[in-house]
Amino acid sequence: MKKIILPILALTLSISSCKKVEVKKTEPTPKQNEVLVEETIIETALDSAAIAKAWTDYATPSKAHEMLAKDTGTWDAEMTFWMPDSPEPQKANSVATYKMILDGKYQEGTFKGEMFGMSFEGRGITAYDNASKEFIITWIDNMGTGMLVSRGQYDETTKSITFNGNMVDPVTGKEKKVKEIITFMDDKNQKMEMFEVNSDGTEFKNMEILSKKR
Repeated sequence: MKKIILPILALTLSISSCKKVEVKKTEPTPKQNEVLVEETIIETALDSAAIAKAWTDYATPSKAHEMLAKDTGTWDAEMTFWMPDSPEPQKANSVATYKMILDGKYQEGTFKGEMFGMSFEGRGITAYDNASKEFIITWIDNMGTGMLVSRGQYDETTKSITFNGNMVDPVTGKEKKVKEIITFMDDKNQKMEMFEVNSDGTEFKNMEILSKKR
């Protein structure tokens, strides 16, 4: 008889324990539900407002874009090139035309002239990314089929932007680093310097362009 009673007693205590646990799991009252829903709506609204503001700020031209807009117009460029195997520089001339596109968000530059006895044409797009807080340049020309992408920061002390990027060397087929420095001497004069960065960190200046606004 004791063998029968003990399992029944254990089962009774187990059921009683489960009932106690179930009693503790009370559902929120209607008023509590209303508060939770209201808090969720407010939080969602705040998130939506923050997202909207972030995208608005991202799409609105800034002071950096105003700086780029100052270049709008036609510039005469004197180009100087240096080759690694020749100390004698080579000269060329080109004309650059700048304008702002897409509601003042990007600067488009078109270059035309002669280089190494051949007709030269190149195009560049300069952006200032409000999110990453950096300038970005893309460059293409009729001297190749690749695209150079460089990123840089403006230095107020030197009035210059130093860009760093990568391109594939058509001779070796390997990627190499390049550096470009644009110095804003005044509103009508600029200097651009291009460097090849060797694997050991040394630099070779291969181009300089002095531009004067008409």
